[in-house]
Amino acid sequence: MDQRWVIKSTPDNRKVEQLSMDINVNPVLSSILIQRGVDTYKKAKSYFRPSLSGLHDPFLMEDMDLAIERLNRAIHSGENILIYGDYDVDGATSVALVFGYLKKIYSNVNYYIPDRYQEGYGISKKGIEWANKNNINLIISLDCGIKAIEMTKLANNKGIDLIICDHHLPGATLPEAYAILDPKRKECKYPYKDLSGCGVGFKFMQGFAKYNKLDDAELFEYLDFLAVSIASDIVPVNGENRIFSYFGLEKLNSNPRPGLKALIDVAGLRGKVTISGIVFGIGPRINAAGRMTHAGLAVELLISDSYKKAEHTALEINSNNNERRSFDSNITQEALKMIENDTKLQKAKSTVLFKSDWHKGVIGIVASRCIDKYYKPTIILTKSKNKATGSARSVDGFDVYEAIAQCSDLLDQYGGHMYAAGLTMDIDKIASFQKRFEKIVEEKITDEQLIPHLDIDQVISIDIVTSKFLEILKQMAPFGPANLQPLFVSENLFVTNRPRILKEDHLKFYVHQEDSDTVFETIGFGLAPYFELINSGMRFKMAYAIEENNYLNQNSIQFIAKDIKFD
Repeated sequence: MDQRWVIKSTPDNRKVEQLSMDINVNPVLSSILIQRGVDTYKKAKSYFRPSLSGLHDPFLMEDMDLAIERLNRAIHSGENILIYGDYDVDGATSVALVFGYLKKIYSNVNYYIPDRYQEGYGISKKGIEWANKNNINLIISLDCGIKAIEMTKLANNKGIDLIICDHHLPGATLPEAYAILDPKRKECKYPYKDLSGCGVGFKFMQGFAKYNKLDDAELFEYLDFLAVSIASDIVPVNGENRIFSYFGLEKLNSNPRPGLKALIDVAGLRGKVTISGIVFGIGPRINAAGRMTHAGLAVELLISDSYKKAEHTALEINSNNNERRSFDSNITQEALKMIENDTKLQKAKSTVLFKSDWHKGVIGIVASRCIDKYYKPTIILTKSKNKATGSARSVDGFDVYEAIAQCSDLLDQYGGHMYAAGLTMDIDKIASFQKRFEKIVEEKITDEQLIPHLDIDQVISIDIVTSKFLEILKQMAPFGPANLQPLFVSENLFVTNRPRILKEDHLKFYVHQEDSDTVFETIGFGLAPYFELINSGMRFKMAYAIEENNYLNQNSIQFIAKDIKFD
């Protein structure tokens, strides 16, 4: 698929020169920092040297005082507390963090994860009834609940108080809960709005620790859970999330909790675990428990205090993930074939597909796979409890949640973010929904949004890439949304040796630039189709990232090619 290269504008030269002098780095790197809002020595110090002292006061969050008052009352009165979380990675890590932390302080704590297939997303009737049956007095919901108006009423009617900790967008009306912690509430003045669900749970526990004069060090032991949630939920890696990610990854790489250590081992992750390693290695395995069996298995793994026990659970979850891959692959093939065989779908600005026997646990992944092939907002639906339930994924810059919201009269329920959402409707309304959704997308989406793009930070000569240059780049990690790994473009490139094709799909070659003696080893994942053109000696320009390659304990600079265009 062709990609647009969008080269970012160059900052003011005087600012670049000043920052380069202040922090002693190459002007190219100063330009990249300024593009990311790091334009002073003070900001650069905070960016390159994150500190836990930079975390915001949890009491800036609306209802924090109410939530802590209720939790303290429950503990002092000996009440039963239930930690209730969603079944994805963010929900599982949220529950593991809050349950794990509170359990060391107070014994009357339990947790509950809804069944994806029997109960669906969010706070369920079955969950409330389970809490009532087990004499629960207080429920703390994590990563869900902001739209649970009816379920909150049900809990209230049964004499159960509810503290909602969520990070999703609220609806027009808030649930009548005892307290609601959500930085996206309109009236909430909390300075950072992009916390993960686990992040909101952490802030609750941070407030609890502060009020009760407890040592923060015990809570910081759970930062590896927070790093996993931030990476897996694809929230911005800036502000507080950058601090959480930085120290969470540090914990994950030095002394991870037993469950995460077991997952790292079964995933076969080698070397330093990064945000990318979480996204592709750890997150999918935690998710697989909820997709294929029950997410409670993932929480059981995460809260385990024994590596031996955790290893057994991790192997079971890994097996779930292998099964998930099989479903994912087969359903993706079916979905792509449906598009290929339908000219109307191919011409449409959106994709909405329904098949009653598709596995509910993988339809979100299938939507993403369809976008990889046909770059347009995509919704994959399947049958569940005599309803059509689905997952939506979007393309860069298009708000799929808002588009779905404009079809709300056709839906039983919906929720999510700009780029990912879930929805449920009557099966006989699918055709109407498909027509309305396509009309909304067609009216709002731009032609540019329908072409995948690469954001290029700088056009450079490869001569400037040195070990010092790479060292500064490495310190810009952790990378993720809002702080992506820098991408460069170099022109007038060629190879003098014969490229190699690796595993049928990937390309390895040594890249030269005219008027330069510098040579860099380059890997292009999925770029094998360019073999003949590169091998012909034709000049080309390349978009790439720069990484450190460690082979046989020898470190070298390696380019990771993202795309190639020929002159």
